[in-house]
Amino acid sequence: QVQLVESGGGLVQPGGSLRLSCAGSGIILRGYTMGWYRQAPGKQRELVASITTSGGTNYSDSVKGRFTISRDNAKNTVYLQMNSLEPEDTAMYYCNRPRVAYAAWGQGTQVTVSS
Repeated sequence: QVQLVESGGGLVQPGGSLRLSCAGSGIILRGYTMGWYRQAPGKQRELVASITTSGGTNYSDSVKGRFTISRDNAKNTVYLQMNSLEPEDTAMYYCNRPRVAYAAWGQGTQVTVSS
């Protein structure tokens, strides 16, 4: 079965850092553009970062300069390095394939930024 398993979330203080991981199972991630999304309660899901098969990246204005998306094809894993975290970054974070119309969502990993 195709599975995308997010991990690395947790509770962090404002200004802190976290690195999220998205591990692919039953799918070769190097063949797809990958994206990190987040959704806070009562808010729409937001694509915050994406990375193409060639390594090109894009970021939403809200995270540009603070977050870095990367991929390790040997590990079949996509990462999101999050620095200078703010309470507004608190959300459930998901990875997925933005250019695949029917891709299923995983369980996500919770990021909470609070003192």
